[in-house]
Amino acid sequence: MIKFFISIFLAWLLYKLVFDLIIPGYKVTKQVRRQMNDMQNHMRQQYEQQAGGQPGQQQPPHPPQPKKVDKGDYLDFEEIK
Repeated sequence: MIKFFISIFLAWLLYKLVFDLIIPGYKVTKQVRRQMNDMQNHMRQQYEQQAGGQPGQQQPPHPPQPKKVDKGDYLDFEEIK
């Protein structure tokens, strides 16, 4: 008789775990991913509009300009023995 109650209790715990924790967690995760994708798409569209490009086309990045170093009157030092 006690085994029956223990098995009923374990089945009830498993039911609560699945329907109160796992399924809602899955739904929330799915909703958050969808909202993040929507936000990224919205930000990408705003960037493309501000950059003046066509949607779906990315502007090529400008390569960084190398800095010119002015050596001035630099003389190599040679040690005298």
